[in-house]
Amino acid sequence: MRRNNLLAAGMLSVLLATSACGSVTGVPNSSAPSSVSANTGVEASSTHDKSADAVGTTQRAAAEKAEAAAAAEKAQAAEKAQEAEKTQAADKAKEAEAAAAAAAEKKAAEPKPSGTPMAVPAPAAAPAGGAPASKPAPAPVLPASTSERIVTTAYTTAYTWHDNTPAGSATISHPILHKTAGGTGTYADPITIAVGHSKATGQSVLDFPAGTRIYLPSVRRYFIVEDTCGDGNDPQGGPCHQGVNANGTNSTIWIDMWIGGASMSASGADNCAAKVTDVNTAVFDPASNYAVAPGAGVIHDGICDAGYGNALVKQ
Repeated sequence: MRRNNLLAAGMLSVLLATSACGSVTGVPNSSAPSSVSANTGVEASSTHDKSADAVGTTQRAAAEKAEAAAAAEKAQAAEKAQEAEKTQAADKAKEAEAAAAAAAEKKAAEPKPSGTPMAVPAPAAAPAGGAPASKPAPAPVLPASTSERIVTTAYTTAYTWHDNTPAGSATISHPILHKTAGGTGTYADPITIAVGHSKATGQSVLDFPAGTRIYLPSVRRYFIVEDTCGDGNDPQGGPCHQGVNANGTNSTIWIDMWIGGASMSASGADNCAAKVTDVNTAVFDPASNYAVAPGAGVIHDGICDAGYGNALVKQ
């Protein structure tokens, strides 16, 4: 009986142990939820990386778009600047054209001489050996030639047959219309005149070109450059070439007219030369219709025909 009880007790112990094991075995596996949680974390991390990539792509696109817009704006600004420069240049050109047109209109509107003043009769020749008859007051006129040049500070002197080089001759250095010094004083037959020159280059260079016409109202005659004033190897150092403030006269140029004088004494010719020596008006490249005194040359018919003043008178 006791053995049965022990067996029964033993069986009961086995059953209890088995039940306990079953209870232990029936507890859910704690590692399963951990595995699920781990997997969930991986999935979340993957999703986060994808979102970051999407944001980076968007930002790059936005930056590229901003750069393109800035470049377009810069190009547009440069184009506008070029257009502004073109407009400014066009405006300046228009202003220059307008100024030129205005200047042309102003010049066209300037008054011109209405006509040629009435000619003043030429004086009659004085008796032989005497001074010329008194001359009427000349009427000043405006130059008719656009190319002529009026010099009011020309120092005029004269040379004669007696003091020419060589003395007692009418030899000239640059003949144009005459082989020797001469002329009557008209525009067609001007009288020889000498001008300063320089030999600094080894050749004689005239202060005014040979053939230049000059009108001197003080003797009312035309002249032509055909001779030189100043001898020796250094004429540029002489008074004719210098010409400035000759003898304290504030002159600017010096010209030396031929007055002849072979028909009178040397002293008579010298007296006539002294009469024309002064600061006078000279017209270079003059018009052809200035008044011309009668008689062939400054010294003619035994008189010294000078002293007409510096007013320009038309014929």
